[in-house]
Amino acid sequence: MVASIADHAAILRDNTPVLDVRAPVEYARGSLPNSVNVPLLTDNERAEVGIRYKQSGNESAVALGYDLVKGSTKHQRIEAWSRFIQSHPDALVTCWRGGQRSAIAQQWLADIGVEVPRIAGGFKAVRQCSLDVFEQSGSRRWIVIAGSTGVGKTLLLNDYRESVDLEAIAHHRGSAFGQLDTPQPVPISFELALAQRLLQTQCFPTCLIEDESRTIGRLALPNALFEAMQTAPIVVLEAPFEERVTLTYHQYVHDANPSNLTAALGRIQKRLGFERYSVLENQLNQAIETKSESRHLIWIANLLNWYYDPMYEYQLSRKRARIVFRGNAESIREYLADKSQLRS
Repeated sequence: MVASIADHAAILRDNTPVLDVRAPVEYARGSLPNSVNVPLLTDNERAEVGIRYKQSGNESAVALGYDLVKGSTKHQRIEAWSRFIQSHPDALVTCWRGGQRSAIAQQWLADIGVEVPRIAGGFKAVRQCSLDVFEQSGSRRWIVIAGSTGVGKTLLLNDYRESVDLEAIAHHRGSAFGQLDTPQPVPISFELALAQRLLQTQCFPTCLIEDESRTIGRLALPNALFEAMQTAPIVVLEAPFEERVTLTYHQYVHDANPSNLTAALGRIQKRLGFERYSVLENQLNQAIETKSESRHLIWIANLLNWYYDPMYEYQLSRKRARIVFRGNAESIREYLADKSQLRS
């Protein structure tokens, strides 16, 4: 068995299963996309070992760690690791730097006949790899898919293997109404998942990406990628207004918690102005109370006309020099197939 694996890009790209033995508090700050946290030390145990290290040095801290994790506690942790490795034969084990903790886990597993390689350099090294991927993204060829709310940009994007769905990775649709039921990942986890997708699409000469602002919800895009998007050619997806209203309903409203809709409308109250906000609030409340799709379509149409469409037109007006094509989904597919050798 190879003791450690140092191809950090392949680990990310291939979505390699990872047994992360860092403490839960460390894992919560950021984790690899296909990892599970089964810690060698709990948060409290790690804190105790850290205090001992400061007071008495490494040897004493390691001795305390062994004393804290022994007997049935040690057995339970080894069993949990073993179950994961047996379920994921291609798994790797990691800690922060790929040092003592993952080495101990690796040895304890070897003692019961279970072999697993470590990630050389640990989580920190994979994290650095992701930052390098972002720097390289600026030299790639991108085509930005733009379009008004409800035209179906994400649906078009997902027809192509050579695409990066930023909103899916961020768990957010990128607007006041874009919050999903699943919480957004922490920034480091988002960046690792994004780097993974960039690596998975690196083999394609051209890649599609949706037009986004620098932030999606509470997450910020890496600078190099965002700057590359600001100079890339733009393809504008268009659709009839009625279709956009209906798609907006199904994507943002149909399965949404009513309280989330009310809160989202409240977040743009100042931008709407008192009069328009009051109209929309009343229409939304009526739609919620009656559970009527037709009533929802009324306030959605007004919201697009009064808020999203003017904002989009202003933003697009600043990018007109970069627009290379505009049309419906079918015509865009034909354009991409002709100009970029992209096939949906």
